Amino acid sequence: MQPVAVYSIKDLEMLSGIKAHTIRIWEQRYDIIQPQRTPTNIRYYEDRDLRLLLNISILNKNGFKISRIASMDEQEIKDEVNKLSSGNFEDSIQVDAMTISMMELDEGKFETILSSNIRAIGFERTMLEVIYPFLDKLSLLWLTGSIHAVQESFISNLVRQKLIAALDEIPFAQNAKRSFILYLPEGESQELSLLFLQYLIRNRGHRVLYLGQNTGLADLAEACKIFQTDYILTIISEAFTRQSVHQYLNDLRQVCQKKTVLITGYQVLVQGITTGSGVRVMKNLEEILSVLEEIDQPELIR
Repeated sequence: MQPVAVYSIKDLEMLSGIKAHTIRIWEQRYDIIQPQRTPTNIRYYEDRDLRLLLNISILNKNGFKISRIASMDEQEIKDEVNKLSSGNFEDSIQVDAMTISMMELDEGKFETILSSNIRAIGFERTMLEVIYPFLDKLSLLWLTGSIHAVQESFISNLVRQKLIAALDEIPFAQNAKRSFILYLPEGESQELSLLFLQYLIRNRGHRVLYLGQNTGLADLAEACKIFQTDYILTIISEAFTRQSVHQYLNDLRQVCQKKTVLITGYQVLVQGITTGSGVRVMKNLEEILSVLEEIDQPELIR
């Protein structure tokens, strides 16, 4: 049996966006949630408290007074949240609602939220404005030990399915502007991010050879011989924690000469990799989108 996640009031503040001071007031005045206490009298909260607080946060952001929420039972709160999350496209509301669907392993709720957003603002904007902020929050939940592996796997597979379905809808570029090879080095698991980058690139009329995870330099070298590419794009976030990204990039440029390397990821930033000599560093999603815009105007990036 999985252990119950335990949260401090600061954890609740960070995950729900509700100030710790406000949470304490709600506890005292409205008896909405009540902390447990350790044998040494330290306050703590559990999964149920976090889910309830996320639901309360959604209602409160949508104009429900806390006194009214306090008079509702948990099912009434959930029903109101379900109505709001399928019709309100404010980013923070959607992210909170998706967090709840993940914690409850509720595929139906997740599907409703995602599909309604895609219909309203399109797939790309849904990914940029809802899914990516949610994945950032997912990383935070991992760091605090707030979710189990089964919850992370559940939500990752649902997002992956949506990405693959969206990629299938993009017609093959007969007259591609540029060509890209996308891959992840051995030990790197940022597949969702790489799939979304493939979507962004293909949706802009470029040709992509997607090699996926655990691609060694020997295989990459063979791909570069066969596939005429302009750019090689990769992510290094988890791999190379004890190896030099600088050295890896030197080796990469040797096996795929005269190609522009586009690289992003946590280890790239931590190890101080900078743009230059055939390498373009992209610090975040905004810079990735900016580089893709520049690629449509080759004189700006060459």
